[in-house]
Amino acid sequence: MFAAREKLGKFVEGRWFQALVTCLIIANAITLGLETVPSVMAAYGPLLLLFDKTVLAVFVFEILGKLIYRHWRFFLDGWNLFDFVIVAIALIPASGPLAVLRSLRVLRALRLLSVVPSMRRVVQALLSAIPGIGSVGLLILLIFYVGAVISTKVFGSAFPDWFGTIGESMYTLFQVMTLESWSMGIARPVLEQFPLAWIFFIPFILVTSFTVLNLFIGIIVDAMQSQHMAEHMAEQRVIDAHLDAQTEVMHADAVSLEKKLDALTEEIADIKRLLADRDRRP
Repeated sequence: MFAAREKLGKFVEGRWFQALVTCLIIANAITLGLETVPSVMAAYGPLLLLFDKTVLAVFVFEILGKLIYRHWRFFLDGWNLFDFVIVAIALIPASGPLAVLRSLRVLRALRLLSVVPSMRRVVQALLSAIPGIGSVGLLILLIFYVGAVISTKVFGSAFPDWFGTIGESMYTLFQVMTLESWSMGIARPVLEQFPLAWIFFIPFILVTSFTVLNLFIGIIVDAMQSQHMAEHMAEQRVIDAHLDAQTEVMHADAVSLEKKLDALTEEIADIKRLLADRDRRP
């Protein structure tokens, strides 16, 4: 029983089976997109649905195989949990009030994040950057709040649609931060009635668009570099452990060889003594 479970686990976690799963994920993502085209569904609808069910069956087999092999340890891996949830959503009956969940089948494409190592590293780097991103997010929220209060008090009476309330002001300032029609659409009309409004808009854009947002990029880049360094150090530790093991084996072989040489030397000395004794005899 244990041997069969071990064989099943190595099969579903093997390189070629995971390569097959990756290909099926990509193909299934394409077919799910084709299912949104009425002409394609009219011509190949049954085949697409059959392929969809086949892919889902393979995914279920993979999850069950990992569960049988690893038992409760399966849920200790966050990527396994991610795959389990994605496949579980796909198994929910898409009928009646749950029909809207049928569209969630496309979430299977997200499984590429767990089966492609390079994507997995990027996601892990983003997750490790969340604390830093949260701090920068609070900073930019504070800047937005201060800017919203100022703009509401100064521009609210003249432009109630843009700066009538703090919420409207924050939304307008978000548009300004994205640099989407901020000049002709917002800033210049405001400047017509408030010529000194540039004193507010220009520093706000410099702080939010060119400084704070770059902090996000810097944090993510630093997290990815840290992730890369951690993986490099882990690989180096494996290499060092392998080298240490080889060194110990070589040392043991050298000791064994030295003992054999000593024994051989003693045997040669004994032979020489025997020959010398024989020569001394009359």
